Amino acid sequence: MSIAFSKESDAQLERLLKTYPNAEACLIPALHLAQAQFGYVSHEVMEMVAARLGLPPQKVLSTSTFYTMFNKQPVGRFHVQVCANVSCYLRGSDSILKALEEELGIAAGHTTPDKAFTLTTVQCLAACGTAPAMQVNDTYYENLTPDAARDVVRRLRKGDAR
Repeated sequence: MSIAFSKESDAQLERLLKTYPNAEACLIPALHLAQAQFGYVSHEVMEMVAARLGLPPQKVLSTSTFYTMFNKQPVGRFHVQVCANVSCYLRGSDSILKALEEELGIAAGHTTPDKAFTLTTVQCLAACGTAPAMQVNDTYYENLTPDAARDVVRRLRKGDAR
């Protein structure tokens, strides 16, 4: 295997392993750690996590592919995720997605040529009461309108992450 956790990530994993009853219980935090280091969870990363935790590779594969929070492909610097579940859809998430596709010049599931933005749809951001919602990296934007969503992208392009 040609990849490994960095010294810092490995030390953090050691601390995590001490807080969980067993390696399997630490799998999701280990995958988060791996994604933070490598940017996404490739098959090679899944195999490295499995070996490091002493778990069957199939367990790591099934867990990482079940959860949409783990990116299986590289994503842009800004990962824009638009909720498409029923609450958001009924409040206009389809028009937000269309506005973002126009603003970014890409369809959902793609990355801009400059690798700055990846646009995806997700099934739930757990923001039903403030729908429609989108998440950019770790930041939520709720009660959106198409213009507000465009404005978020424009601010990010200018370096303003508010």
